[in-house]
Amino acid sequence: MPCAYFDAGTCRSCSLLDVAYGDQLAGKQARARELIDAFAGPDRRSIDWLAPVASETAGFRTKAKLVIGGTADAPTLGILDGEQHGVDLEGCPIVAEPIRSVLPTLAAFITMARLVPYDIPARRGELKYLIVTTNARGELMLRFVLRSTESIGRIRKHLPALRARLTQLRVVTVNLLPEHKAVLEGEDELWLTDERALELPFDDLTLSLLPRSFVQTNESIAARLYATGAAWAAELAPASAWDLYCGVGGFALHLAAARRSLRSSEAASRNGPFRVTGVELSEDAVASATMAAASANLDAAFIAADATQWALAQASAPDLVVVNPPRRGLGPELAGWLEASGVRHVLYSSCNAESLARDLAAMPSLRPTRAQVFDMFPHTAHFETLVLLERA
Repeated sequence: MPCAYFDAGTCRSCSLLDVAYGDQLAGKQARARELIDAFAGPDRRSIDWLAPVASETAGFRTKAKLVIGGTADAPTLGILDGEQHGVDLEGCPIVAEPIRSVLPTLAAFITMARLVPYDIPARRGELKYLIVTTNARGELMLRFVLRSTESIGRIRKHLPALRARLTQLRVVTVNLLPEHKAVLEGEDELWLTDERALELPFDDLTLSLLPRSFVQTNESIAARLYATGAAWAAELAPASAWDLYCGVGGFALHLAAARRSLRSSEAASRNGPFRVTGVELSEDAVASATMAAASANLDAAFIAADATQWALAQASAPDLVVVNPPRRGLGPELAGWLEASGVRHVLYSSCNAESLARDLAAMPSLRPTRAQVFDMFPHTAHFETLVLLERA
């Protein structure tokens, strides 16, 4: 993938950009196997490793988190350099075209609304980030992350002109982050549009995304990941399932939709009633998942709670547990509970194979039987791994 920023040394976030893409995939598969094959039991060939799922190599990033630097008259949209000054990356080739095409208009809006970029070394200014998310229809959610409410009046004043130019804007919000610290967003969100959530179409299922909800940044690979997880789960025909760290309900809703699609009398008699429960700490994510379940009329419930504490408080375990933890992994407490719970199958989706391996070591009775790498993050060493665990 050609990238002038990489060639000039301006941005090296895509650290593997000078490695052929096929070699990138092979390296990720090899690394995943190096970490996971040891947990297969006496016969390491017992893990069914499927071919890696390749991504588009450009335009795949459907969520852009843009640091705003420079000045109101000449803003930069991109990243910070080593001295905490803005570096403009408006032409970044990994960003999806519906986002990339509107960045010059958003830069002009910053100037028109006199939004002063936040200067980190000086600790002054207002606009810290723009967070832009797109969906498969090219519609957009735009979030202004501000230090205070000082600029909101000007944003409101000029927003009609922006929406006239960008008719694909569906959701526009202001997020307030008054603290001087290295986080992306604050606790307070103010909607500037009537629409509060961005729809995320996935084949026959549409998810909903509220502003402060987590969503994968590579929507096409996320669609393959969720569909694969639902297909593997359908083979097991569980009577009940939990989706821990469920986010906006990607796995839970796909599991429920796949189960509903079973129409044969044999499947109906074999499977019977099915209900999935999703657990996520973010209340916005739970609200997003609940909206999507109601819209699709799916039998799925979502609870705002800490996944570990909620699981430990339950009287019994379901037939299947899906886990999709953050990079740190499950941790010893939840891994220990899964090991002792008696649950027959665990579907583990991991964005960090190292923490996945640590968790597998803590769950020796749950052995991986099938695995697949999903290249959610091309041109970097990061990847998603889906592993099916079965109790030995």
